[in-house]
Amino acid sequence: MDKRFIIDVVIPAYNEEKSIGLVIKDIPKHLVRHIIVCNNLSTDKTAYLASSSGAIVVNSTKKGYGSACLSGIQYLDELTHLPDIVVFLDGDYSDYPEQITDLVAPIINDNIDLVIGSRALGNQESGSMTIPQIFGNWLATTLIRFIYNYRFTDLGPFRAIRYSKLVELKMNDQDFGWTVEMQVKAAKLNFKCTEVPVNYKRRIGVSKVSGTIKGTLMAGYKILRTIFRLI
Repeated sequence: MDKRFIIDVVIPAYNEEKSIGLVIKDIPKHLVRHIIVCNNLSTDKTAYLASSSGAIVVNSTKKGYGSACLSGIQYLDELTHLPDIVVFLDGDYSDYPEQITDLVAPIINDNIDLVIGSRALGNQESGSMTIPQIFGNWLATTLIRFIYNYRFTDLGPFRAIRYSKLVELKMNDQDFGWTVEMQVKAAKLNFKCTEVPVNYKRRIGVSKVSGTIKGTLMAGYKILRTIFRLI
């Protein structure tokens, strides 16, 4: 791996005290400069445990997945030495943080702009994704293919992107549309994108999105609305 690339990790987290320390522990420290945990108005010990595990904690002022990610980007924007690559990783320990190596490799070695960690191409633990999640991913990626002529297999949150390209996207979604907004905008701007297989396991705790009927419906609605809004 090329040491000339500065890699920072952004982890949006809401009430992930049981998992956040495990996520941080498994991140390959020899690759990463900063681990930024974006505390999304948690009411538990997420922020404390993230900080004590060695992460930088940034507190977002508005609830929402995208809002947390945006707070992390704002932190990066204000650094004296900007990163070359930003990795986004969830705080629920459903992903395998050690696979960051696989995610950043196409950017470093093949001049790729955006890499999506595809759970559809990797190994999924039984029960790690709900039927609505699987169907929603299929529907969203199918629509992106038909509307934007760009092929993805997943909207997985585990992803890596060149910092300069992230800035160019001008991300603004503050909740469930975050991941699809990034992929649709990248397709429209003709970014060089690829996917790598990532493994996926059952998350620790109950999902704030797929763990409830309301969360699932709201996420599905927002994803579809984002796809059509950006045409």
